[in-house]
Amino acid sequence: MAETVTPNDTDTARPSQPTPIGQNQRVVESRDLFRGDSEILISHDGTIYRMRITRQGKLILNK
Repeated sequence: MAETVTPNDTDTARPSQPTPIGQNQRVVESRDLFRGDSEILISHDGTIYRMRITRQGKLILNK
């Protein structure tokens, strides 16, 4: 039976996505980055970027 998980669920474990064969990419859960906030700042190469979660649960990244 499939479990429905909404973007604001923090207590529900989400199934991990399998890594495609031949790729060694790390998966980071957005809830681990945001830790309950709806916006974070990311520093990359001396530039600050703002990432936020929209009301529809999408991610927006702005310079």
